[in-house]
Amino acid sequence: MNLSVKQYRNIDLTIMLIMLAAAEAVITIAAKEWFPLENYALSPTVAIVCIVMMRWGPFAAIHAVGGGLALCIASGASPSQYVVYCIGNCFALVALLLFKALGKEKIRSKLTLSFLFTFAAFCAVQIGRWLVGLFFGAALGDIVLLFAKDSLSLVFALLAIFVARRVDGLFEDQMSYLVRTQSERKKESIPEEGDTKYNDM
Repeated sequence: MNLSVKQYRNIDLTIMLIMLAAAEAVITIAAKEWFPLENYALSPTVAIVCIVMMRWGPFAAIHAVGGGLALCIASGASPSQYVVYCIGNCFALVALLLFKALGKEKIRSKLTLSFLFTFAAFCAVQIGRWLVGLFFGAALGDIVLLFAKDSLSLVFALLAIFVARRVDGLFEDQMSYLVRTQSERKKESIPEEGDTKYNDM
């Protein structure tokens, strides 16, 4: 079955969203049930949003909101927390500016720049949540607590990006990936000079 680019994109985005929502819900419920007194949080949202930003750019906003919704639903959050997480997560898209400044392919191919991109997205999310939280009475000093509490999410995101870079096509602009793989398939279909299958004809 041949898919259009739009169909392929929509399927890919949907699969990523389902994976994120499921992982976020499971981790949140597990932490709530088994580690209720822990001051640290673990979330896969930044990691998935970074991967989707690399693959499809601003469409990652869908996953930023989806991750926030999944976390809030699973944790039984208040209405204000829904706003803080859903809007705050979208600040991750600030990291898209690095694509224009450094180039998407350069960021994808160099580990240090991939980590810089991930770190920028993580920081943007924490600052975004903090800024939105200020409208609901959060203190200025809460920014430190946000970074400290979510530090495990940064470690997880960096590890996820490290692994994703090693999987062909996963941490790559999908338009470039489709063009590259199509070109490779065409090269494989062209018989090489000296191919006995054709020389015997």
